[in-house]
Amino acid sequence: MTAIETKDLTYLYSRGTPFEKAAVDGVSVSIEEGDFVGVIGHTGSGKSTFIQHLNGLLRPTSGQVLLYGRDIWEEPKKIREVRFQVGLVFQYPEYQLFEETVERDIAFGPSNMGLSPGEIRDRVREAADFVGLSPDTMQKSPFELSGGQKRRVAIAGVLAMRPRVLILDEPTAGLDPKGRDQIFHEIAQYHGKTGSTILLVSHSMEDVAKYAKHVLVINDARKIAFGTVDEVFSHTGELVEMGLAVPQITKIFAQLRARGFELSPHVYTVEAARRELLRVLGKGGAQDA
Repeated sequence: MTAIETKDLTYLYSRGTPFEKAAVDGVSVSIEEGDFVGVIGHTGSGKSTFIQHLNGLLRPTSGQVLLYGRDIWEEPKKIREVRFQVGLVFQYPEYQLFEETVERDIAFGPSNMGLSPGEIRDRVREAADFVGLSPDTMQKSPFELSGGQKRRVAIAGVLAMRPRVLILDEPTAGLDPKGRDQIFHEIAQYHGKTGSTILLVSHSMEDVAKYAKHVLVINDARKIAFGTVDEVFSHTGELVEMGLAVPQITKIFAQLRARGFELSPHVYTVEAARRELLRVLGKGGAQDA
């Protein structure tokens, strides 16, 4: 089943003026329910503008956004309901924290859904567990927490609405490597447990390769490619021309192949590299290395 689809989606800034510019230009893409999609593109490519259309924060200049087959702007007065189904975590979401306690901040979204107090408490607990927030954190002020913990609170606030589609815009920006790995591990666990559709905007090709099933490439406001990780990352030259870098491990393996080692060209993660090296070594070594 298709979860979310765009048809010829176009968005113009400064429409009707000499400064008119397409931020999204005729993008059509269909994302299946339960998929994990990495969205990549250089700064200014249009990817953030694109994802803000998916839950109705921006309204298309032309084209459509369909959520489970229904145009989200079919009834503009109900666009708020779309935002409960399509959760969007902005870059540096901790800047949006404002409540007195962690618990109240996470509860803000569900409280606006008209749920009972018991249902709200259940959702807050569930979301806090997903992102690894301990019970003793819930009554603290979110502003007393570390950067990584604040990020978890902000993500939990979106998860508590139990969105059918979760969109994350650079969710680990500014975090140290340990904090980044923890956040991604929790997102992967959430995806595995709930089967939700996830779109991850990231500049890290390593993270996209590790967690995504499909990759959407946006460049100069247009969709350039949409396919599996293998299908997209195998076009190394085209990605580099667009200002994108393939994973470092992929570059290393390309250099090894250039030196005569018979290695797979489809290595994009450290784990895949480990398996490939073990495969080669199991054959008696890497061509007399």
